[in-house]
Amino acid sequence: MESVLSFALALVLAPLFPGLILKTKALFGGKKGPPLLIKYYTLAKLLRKGSVYSTSTSFVFRLGPVVSCATTLLVLIFFPFAGIKPLLGFSGDVILVFYLLGLGRFLTILAALDTASPFEGMGAAREAFFSTLAELATFVVLIVFFRMNGSFSLEGYFSGPQAIAVSGAQGALLLLVLVALFMILLAENSRIPVDDPATHLELTMIHEVMILDHSGPDLALIELGAMYKLLFYAAWVASLIKPVTLAAPVADILFFYGLVALVYLAIGIIESMTARLKMPMVPKFLLTSFALAFLAIILTMELS
Repeated sequence: MESVLSFALALVLAPLFPGLILKTKALFGGKKGPPLLIKYYTLAKLLRKGSVYSTSTSFVFRLGPVVSCATTLLVLIFFPFAGIKPLLGFSGDVILVFYLLGLGRFLTILAALDTASPFEGMGAAREAFFSTLAELATFVVLIVFFRMNGSFSLEGYFSGPQAIAVSGAQGALLLLVLVALFMILLAENSRIPVDDPATHLELTMIHEVMILDHSGPDLALIELGAMYKLLFYAAWVASLIKPVTLAAPVADILFFYGLVALVYLAIGIIESMTARLKMPMVPKFLLTSFALAFLAIILTMELS
């Protein structure tokens, strides 16, 4: 029962936290900003509209939003939010999780290419290239986790007595992993300094340019999938910071989502204080996260 409630709470809160990013950026700009519930209003508005399809597109274009949302939804099923046992879990599920995310990205890229738009094709090429570098860094992080507790499941990483956290004996080493994961979060979720979700210039877009032709419920599915994906990565970062106690489940859950909110707040602060990188600098940014994670592997060898 706790697993079901934890999963349901994650689904409900996923659209709330992006509003915190918008609010933070507005405050840095001296503005009032949109309400925290803006993403709920946006989803409701899109679901009330109809979708428009070009005559040049096929069923692939309609399939992309459904698969991208469904895969991120499945990913959340495997995550132990606040250290609570997930709905599903098995040894090696972390590999399945990232293959599911890869499948969602693959269908999004195919849907963009299906429009025959040169701008969307350009964005799809960038997405494929940058995501490859991000996945390389991600799997190096997984190797670090495996060396630390011998598990290959999300439940093994973030719940139970062997949960990984920066407050443990190897906390200093995990700070490298924490920074690398946060950099991966920014890249995989199209945030500044890698991408700008608020830009309107097709030549500088990565993810946003791929969904220019989507509308109505299709766009709502894409937006919802992006919110679930961002929550997944933010929960990774928060779980590394948070010590798992579960002595008082309600307080533990509140503390966990408080840390998740701080991760979103950090994203808003970074987007308010930094500029977007030039395209040639994005691979260097991603390779930096890989270098940090790889250094952590070397340090685990020295400690063992």
